[in-house]
Amino acid sequence: MTTTVHDPYRCRPGPLHATLLAGTVPLFLGALISDIAYYQSMQIQWSNFAAWLIAGGLVFCGLAFLFALANLVRAERKAGRPVLYVLLLLVTWVLGLINAFEHAKDAWAVMPSGLVLSVIVSVLACIATWVGLTNLRSGGAA
Repeated sequence: MTTTVHDPYRCRPGPLHATLLAGTVPLFLGALISDIAYYQSMQIQWSNFAAWLIAGGLVFCGLAFLFALANLVRAERKAGRPVLYVLLLLVTWVLGLINAFEHAKDAWAVMPSGLVLSVIVSVLACIATWVGLTNLRSGGAA
C-alpha cells in the first residue's frame, strides 16, 4: 500500500519570492556603501545613489513581504518560523522607508542618521534573507 504525504504548508520561498528576497540584500548593502562613501567624500552624488538603491530595496522587500504574507495566510499548519520571517521583512521595509525619508533631506543633513539607518536596514535585510532561505523548512520537518 502506498501512502501519499501532502505538504500542508510551503514555507520555503518559490523562485520569484526567493529572487525578490535575495535582491533586497545587494540593494540595501549598496546603499550602505554609498552612504559610507558620502560620509568620507562629501560628494552629494553618493547620497543620490543611496537614495535610489534604497528605493529599489524597498520595492524588492515590499514584494517579498507580500509573498511571505500570502504564504503565511494560506498556511494550514505552521512549520519553521514563518511569523518571524514576515515580521523581519515588515520591520526591514518600515525602517527602509524611514531611511528613504531621511535620504530625502538636503545634502549633509542626511548624516549621520542616514548612515546608521542604512547599517540597521542592511543587517535586517541579511537576517531576513537568511531566515527566509535557510531556516524555513517545507513539509512536516521543523
